[in-house]
Amino acid sequence: MQTRKWWKESVVYQIYPRSFYDSNGDGIGDIPGIIQKLDYLKELGIDVIWLSPVYESPNDDNGYDISDYRNIMDEFGTMQDWEQLLEEMHKRGIKLVMDLVVNHTSDEHAWFVESRKSKDNPYRDYYIWRPGKEGKEPNNWESAFSGSAWQYDETTGEYYLHIFSKKQPDLNWENRNVREEVYDMMKFWLDKGVDGFRMDVINFISKVEDLPDAPNPHGVMFVSGSKYFMNGPRIHEFLQEMNKEVLSKYDILTVGEMPGVRPQQAIDYTGEDRNELNMVFQFEHVDIDSGPEGKWDLRPFDLIRLKEILSKWQEELFEKGWNSLYWNNHDQPRIVSRLGDDKEYRVKSAKMLGTLLHMMQGTPYIYQGEELGMTNVRFKSLEDYRDIETLNMYKEKAEAGKNHEEIMRSIYVKGRDNARTPMQWDASEHAGFTAGSPWIKVNPNYMEINAENALKDKDSVFHYYKKLIQLRKQHEIIVYGKYDLLWKEHPHVYAYTRTLDNKQLLVLTNVSGYPQTLQLPDEIQPKSEPEILISNDQHQPFSRELTLNPWEARVYQYSI
Repeated sequence: MQTRKWWKESVVYQIYPRSFYDSNGDGIGDIPGIIQKLDYLKELGIDVIWLSPVYESPNDDNGYDISDYRNIMDEFGTMQDWEQLLEEMHKRGIKLVMDLVVNHTSDEHAWFVESRKSKDNPYRDYYIWRPGKEGKEPNNWESAFSGSAWQYDETTGEYYLHIFSKKQPDLNWENRNVREEVYDMMKFWLDKGVDGFRMDVINFISKVEDLPDAPNPHGVMFVSGSKYFMNGPRIHEFLQEMNKEVLSKYDILTVGEMPGVRPQQAIDYTGEDRNELNMVFQFEHVDIDSGPEGKWDLRPFDLIRLKEILSKWQEELFEKGWNSLYWNNHDQPRIVSRLGDDKEYRVKSAKMLGTLLHMMQGTPYIYQGEELGMTNVRFKSLEDYRDIETLNMYKEKAEAGKNHEEIMRSIYVKGRDNARTPMQWDASEHAGFTAGSPWIKVNPNYMEINAENALKDKDSVFHYYKKLIQLRKQHEIIVYGKYDLLWKEHPHVYAYTRTLDNKQLLVLTNVSGYPQTLQLPDEIQPKSEPEILISNDQHQPFSRELTLNPWEARVYQYSI
């Protein structure tokens, strides 16, 4: 039997603070801005906010390069502002999950400043330093943000490892002092009252001891060298130690971002007898339109493959671990542009995609603007883009002779700035995000797509998401029911049941712009009149033969 936990029954909303709401007109979202918008989030009905990093940072990777874990970045406000945010959230019954970024720090962190001074500095071993080999890097690993994963440092004539930007040196988790510093910092925030952590690339913290060359030196992100630093030899030991020293002492939500993790590994990370984490973010479903050369290598979307991936996670983790459910985050393009129709059927396909995900087992995560059906952006000039990953990739591909249009096409589809354009609050200048000049341009469609319009329109994506959240609170079958896939090979329909005791949900979604006619399989045998729980179309009476309109979603509940 599954243990009931508050974090299984919650819906989480991710805020990327730089792009959420600017209270002081400097063009950058901030903590006082979030406080001003808490009633909007209360209205939506979410239980938890996951706040992307607000710590002191030089902003090489938009806050994921932390220079001081115990201070707030000036652009976002002060510690007093942060404390007020927590108090105002808790007053409204909303919990706060902070980002924990401990695979790496900024190169401006005090530990690294000391570490690079000399080979015998007490902080030297806080990071991963190696001498070069025959005048070259210590091994052939590549950075996730292009180029080598090693940076030469003239002061001591050695290289340091950075799986991400060269301004993000990797911490050495083999060093007990590093681990104790991290645990102490986690307690600092938990004792202030935070309700959990989202842990950035946490399955990267254990590296294979001798850091060997990768067999595929020109691999893609998380391929070159990744088997030597992803799910490494001591990862479970480190997470169990973290749990024992810190996590087990608090009633909190923990979710680990884990590229390359598969269901059996996720059970090892999230099983209740494992004493590690509550859930993981896996990447299989969001890598579905990536080719062999990685995310920029575009491939057509394949619904049958998506069903295979999501069903595998639903079935294999059932009663053994716990799923996180997400379409979007600060690193992913907008789902309605990716899998839906962001033109004619934008509202309808956004609702369908929300239904498809929220009716599964797991904790749903909504990324800011998803509840409005915000879309990808197509900036005309490369100069309008801000993301380090995108800009590095463009430079690398252009130098290799790829043409501008081809590179821009992959940026339009996959670039991280798609998720980072400012939140669209109203139809005033800059979408009401700022009175100044925004740090990144607003999507030009804000006149139509904005929160003010959505709140007024009872048929908006916002009100539909609000209902999805309410249903999860009213029907425990949505949280705890068993998942079974229907029509496995259908190229356009994603349908499944959820079963708990003598109740069943039938979830029907048409992931296409064409009508789809279906004959219900024999195993669907309602003993009571099926009741429609939610639908994004005209109410259709239940029948064994039914036609789903373009992008239609329906959920029935009945006794069995």
